[in-house]
Amino acid sequence: MTETVEVLLHGAGAPAYAHPGDAGADLVSVEDLTLEPGQRATVGTGVSIALPAGYVALVVPRSGLAAKHGITVVNTPGTVDAGYRGEIKVILLNTDSRESYRIAAGDRIAQLLVLPVTRARFIPVDRLPGSQRGEGGFGSTGYRGGASGAQASPDQSGVSE
Repeated sequence: MTETVEVLLHGAGAPAYAHPGDAGADLVSVEDLTLEPGQRATVGTGVSIALPAGYVALVVPRSGLAAKHGITVVNTPGTVDAGYRGEIKVILLNTDSRESYRIAAGDRIAQLLVLPVTRARFIPVDRLPGSQRGEGGFGSTGYRGGASGAQASPDQSGVSE
């Protein structure tokens, strides 16, 4: 299914999809900077958008920057609400403990996903209905460590998390 959403754009070059079928459009830096090991910075993209009502844009890391250089987006995903009209800025973090990373104006620094959203109606109740998972939270399904690394193990229902 291909749906086109018109997004009004102001400022620098438009976010661009690198390949047909890509979910995220690349955002580029409009400034030069160096991220030292462990340093974070708010980086401008020069892009402002107007989303239609019922949509959100999410700013997410680029996997290549994360895998090769340890560069990630701190508040991932960053949320751009339909009513926001300011410049989209990306909070980048260099997670590498030894190497600095140089960003030049025009470098791809993050991706922008445009998605439909559903508004929830929150209803206070005295008790929630039951579920198979119940109150099991972080790590509740356990793991099996070993030579191949951690793997999810099935919970009592036989479903892996």
